[in-house]
Amino acid sequence: MTLPEQFLSRMKQLLGEEYQDFLESYSRPKDSSLRVNFLKGGEQELFQKAGFLTEPVPWAAGGYYYQEEARPGRHPYHEAGAYYIQEASAMAPAAYLKVQQGEKILDLCAAPGGKSTQIGADMRGKGILVCNEIHPRRAKILSENIERMGIKNGLVLNCEPSLLALHFQGYFDKILVDAPCSGEGMFRRKEEAVKEWSLENIKLCAARQKDILKEAAQMLRPGGRMVYSTCTFAPEEDEGTIDWFVKEYPAFTMEESIRFWPHKVRGEGHFVACLKKEGLMENGTVSSRGEEKGISPKELGEWESFRRQYLKTSFSGIYLRFGDQLYLAPEGTPSLKGLKALRPGLHLGTLKKGRFEPAHALALSLRPGEAVYEFPLSMEEAAAYLAGQTLPAEGEKGWYLLTVDGYSLGWGKLSGGIMKNHYPRGLRK
Repeated sequence: MTLPEQFLSRMKQLLGEEYQDFLESYSRPKDSSLRVNFLKGGEQELFQKAGFLTEPVPWAAGGYYYQEEARPGRHPYHEAGAYYIQEASAMAPAAYLKVQQGEKILDLCAAPGGKSTQIGADMRGKGILVCNEIHPRRAKILSENIERMGIKNGLVLNCEPSLLALHFQGYFDKILVDAPCSGEGMFRRKEEAVKEWSLENIKLCAARQKDILKEAAQMLRPGGRMVYSTCTFAPEEDEGTIDWFVKEYPAFTMEESIRFWPHKVRGEGHFVACLKKEGLMENGTVSSRGEEKGISPKELGEWESFRRQYLKTSFSGIYLRFGDQLYLAPEGTPSLKGLKALRPGLHLGTLKKGRFEPAHALALSLRPGEAVYEFPLSMEEAAAYLAGQTLPAEGEKGWYLLTVDGYSLGWGKLSGGIMKNHYPRGLRK
């Protein structure tokens, strides 16, 4: 890999005696890591089942390094959302956010979803998680990952930060700003980041980061915590941006900042700064636009029939209907009017005349034991199911939750000795 001369010159000046060690890190094998999804089970449980996890990542609960040859992205556990493949240093920002259950959290620049799903797992389904991504294509990927990881209390929005600030003045307890950056910390993994690098791009990124932080500052409630992070070494985008921010917004103080260097840790380059907004938190903060009211119980007949027949678990929240699609949003969900919502909560399924068809998201949000009819699959059967094949089966006619080693994979519908495959066509392997 040929690194830009101007980049190397700056790093030499920045690192001094450590510069040679830094350069040598580029020839060292890259570490592979993933994060256990606590919504689907404990880390020891997965550690015993998977067999390919090695050492824990020190700074992130549930983070593990794994054997690269295992290729966990092709394992049925991946499709079941048992874990999220994530670079180790990238797990740090969400860990430093110090999420508590029941809080209102914003991940402002959320795609592809690694940090959002980490936050969602820490919340354990309690509270409101707003995941926003400005780019439509990336927002769609974000939504798919929120679904795969079984996050029930996550809203996925596709909005400009300035529009969100109009809706959420002083609303959130905690905000993560994993800002778009020049990507220097990912040079070892992404060759395109090297090709796109320039001093001009660093300046553009720094200006964009300041604009994003301006909007984020308005949305954090007094006493709230904000974590700013990048995957670059450029001081203009890291300490420089934070120095500017605390001068422009004296209500904020920086509590700590951390740099992850690839020659010092088993991970890539990352910068994390933790900020606090002065003041005391007050209970009962609501959106300036009010809250979603939900639909009438009269519109839930098909869903209630399905729930009573096929599910053993209870549901609490606000039911929202978009066309024939039914969603369950968390209690207190802010009004979404005027916002582009890709996922306004947990997608329950499709309301059809006289019947209800469950969504894939509903299956992935369930734990074994929460469906009336379940159909455990072997690894071979799971692979066949993920490829879209039907399976021979005997039992009561109707909807089944298909599982593999205690992780839900999706729905099947049994009829005439055949388990019809309802795994989404767009996801089939």
